[in-house]
Amino acid sequence: MSLGPVMVDLQGLSMSAEEREMLAHPMVGGVILFSRNYQSVEQVRALIEDIHQIRSPRLLVAVDQEGGRVQRFRDDFVRLPPVSRLGQLYQDNPKYARRCSEATGWLMASELLALGVDISFAPVLDLDYGVSTVIGDRAFHRSAEVVADLAHSYMTGMRKAGMSATGKHFPGHGAVQADSHTDLPIDDRPFVDLVNDDLLSFERMIHYDMAAMMMAHVIYPQVDDKPASFSQVWIQDILRNQMGFHGAVFSDDLSMVAAHSIGGYAERARQAMQAGCDMVLVCNNIEGRDEVLENLAELDNPVSHLRLVRMHGRHETDWQQLHQSEEWKAAVELIKEYDLEPLLDMDIE
Repeated sequence: MSLGPVMVDLQGLSMSAEEREMLAHPMVGGVILFSRNYQSVEQVRALIEDIHQIRSPRLLVAVDQEGGRVQRFRDDFVRLPPVSRLGQLYQDNPKYARRCSEATGWLMASELLALGVDISFAPVLDLDYGVSTVIGDRAFHRSAEVVADLAHSYMTGMRKAGMSATGKHFPGHGAVQADSHTDLPIDDRPFVDLVNDDLLSFERMIHYDMAAMMMAHVIYPQVDDKPASFSQVWIQDILRNQMGFHGAVFSDDLSMVAAHSIGGYAERARQAMQAGCDMVLVCNNIEGRDEVLENLAELDNPVSHLRLVRMHGRHETDWQQLHQSEEWKAAVELIKEYDLEPLLDMDIE
């Protein structure tokens, strides 16, 4: 059975019988885990093993493990600083900042791969304009050059661990104040301004062969009247044809308020896939998820299957062996060295 184009979520620490049946649906291709799905290393490992046993090839398992405010698995995991710390380091010592960024990407990916997670939706390539509360310290820096440099190192670390990187949120969420979780952000800047600033970090990472992109639920009315996740202009014309990106494209969560303007859940998924998304995320709404799975069989795309299969983790390390390794210990010490302030226990869904 091929991987389907829909990524879904689960409600708790283990799967219900209904969820097992849902994951066997041919339109499902992945599962994204949240903080509610994590209690301990052993519990989440058992959950992921159960997910893997449902299908062949196994379903993709994803999580947002950026660090800072967005780290779903925390207890027994290394607490990762927000990547803005790396941008601060870069101001005084770019070489040291790149080294820290690579070590952070490697450690983040290694711990997840050890439990069977395939994807952490990272790194964030948005720029920190100082206006977006939902992006903020999730961004490396204000400068696209600095973001690209640090993200390249971060991706290198992820690759060494065996995980493909996903840049987000194309073409850039950092210049709008509104949060797409709760509102529909509109970025009125002309396309030339986006090209000269926000798109630069994405362009560089495409050049460095980034494997996947996640789209932004933001409207850029001087380019298209649809949010980028639903825009053929942004995905097909600009991202793929002009910028030469050939990897997997993920939508952001279709349950977010910014997606509501498109219509019902099935219509959101249909438009996102027709625009060029290889996989759509449907989270935190069971009825919406079921609506999508019941109505999208005709949009199955064999090319998307090939892109998505490449997102499987390529090296799974035993958890105990990883934490006894000198490489892990060195990465932990380096992170402690540059982590200057305690982290707040906040979590962005």
